Amino acid sequence: MRDRAAGARWLGWLLVSVVCTQTALNTARPLLSYKAIALGGDALAIGLITSAYALLSLAVAVPLGRLTDRVTRMHGIVLAGTGLIVAAPLLMAAAPSLFLVGVSGTVLGFGHIVVMIAGQAFVARRASEEHMDRDFGWFTAAVSLGQLMGPLIAGFVLGEARGTDLTGPITEALVISAAAAACGLIGVAGLARASRRAPGSAPRTAPGPRVPVTTLLRRPGAPAGLFVSLAVLASVDLLTAYLPLLADERGIAPSVAGVLLGVRAGFSLLSRLLLSRLLAHWSRRSLVVASTLGSAGSLLAVTLPAGEDPWVLAGALASGGFVLGIGQPLTMTIMVRAVPDDARSTALALRLWANRIGQVVLPAGAGVVAASLGAAGALWFACGILAVAASSAHLSRSP
Repeated sequence: MRDRAAGARWLGWLLVSVVCTQTALNTARPLLSYKAIALGGDALAIGLITSAYALLSLAVAVPLGRLTDRVTRMHGIVLAGTGLIVAAPLLMAAAPSLFLVGVSGTVLGFGHIVVMIAGQAFVARRASEEHMDRDFGWFTAAVSLGQLMGPLIAGFVLGEARGTDLTGPITEALVISAAAAACGLIGVAGLARASRRAPGSAPRTAPGPRVPVTTLLRRPGAPAGLFVSLAVLASVDLLTAYLPLLADERGIAPSVAGVLLGVRAGFSLLSRLLLSRLLAHWSRRSLVVASTLGSAGSLLAVTLPAGEDPWVLAGALASGGFVLGIGQPLTMTIMVRAVPDDARSTALALRLWANRIGQVVLPAGAGVVAASLGAAGALWFACGILAVAASSAHLSRSP
C-alpha cells in the first residue's frame, strides 16, 4: 500500500509540472502568430516561425533520450526544460523583429522537448505494463489541460485588439506565460522528493549494448507509429498557428479564437481521460486509424464556408479535438512496446524527434500553400498528411 501511494505521488507531481509548463507553452504558442502579425508578418512568415519552434530539438532529441535511458533520476532534466520555458516568453516579449520572434520560438520548442522526453521517460520507466496506456493517457491529458488553459489565457488578455494594438496585450500575456511556467517548479520539487521514495528509484543496473536507431526503426509498428505521431502533432501545430489567421480573415476576434482553441484542447483532454474505456471496445490499431481519419475530416470541416459561424467552428473543433487526442498516447505505447526495455526512452525520444521533423518540414510546406491559398490551404495540407498517416497505420503490424 505504501509503495502504491509513493507511485501515485510521483505521477501526481509529474502531472502538476506538465500542466503548468504546458499552460505556459500554449499561452505563448498562439502569441508567436500574433506577435508576427503585430510586426507585419504574413502567412509565409508564420509558417517559418512555426518551423523554427522545432528546429533545435532535432539535434538533441535522440541524445537526450539516450541520456534518460541511463540516468537514475530525471527531475534535473525536467528542471532544465522548465527553466527554458520560463525564459522563452520573456525573450519573445522583448523581441523587436520577426527574426528574434523565431529565436524565442526555438528556445520555447527546445524547453518543450526537454520536459516531454523526461516526463515520458518517467511514465515508461515506472508504469506497469497493464497500466501503461492509462498512465500515458493521464500524462497526455495533463498536456491537453495546458492546451486548454493556455489559449484561453492568451485570448482573454488579447481581447478585441487587432494589428499593432496587439503589442501591449501580447507583452502582458507573455509575462503571464512565464509565471505559469515558474509555477511548474513546484511540481519539479515534489517530483524530486517523490522519486527518492518511489519504487524503482534505486540505482539502475548497467544498460545493455546501445541499440542503433536504424534497428529501432525496423521494429514492427515503429515506422507507422512515428508517422502517425508526427502527422497528428504537426496538424495540431498547424491548427494552433493558422486558426488565429483564419479567424482574422473571417473577422473573428482573438478572444473568440482563443476559446475555439480551448474547445479543441478540452475535447482532446476528454478523449484521453476516456482512453481506457475506448480500448476496452476497440483495438489500439483500430483507434489509431479511425482517429487519424476523423482528424482529417474535422480539419476539413473547419475550412468550409459554414465555418465563418463561430458556433460551426466550435462543433468542428470539438469533434476534431476528441479524435486528435487519441493518437498521441497510443503511439507512445506502440513505441515503448516495440523496443527492448533498456531502449524505451530512446524510442520515445525518437518519436519526439520524428515529431520535430514534422514540425519543421510540414509547417514550412503549409506556409507555402497558405501563401497562395490562405489559412485554409494550410489546413487542407494537414488533411492530406493525416490521410496518408491513417493508411500507413492500417497497413502496419503494431505490437
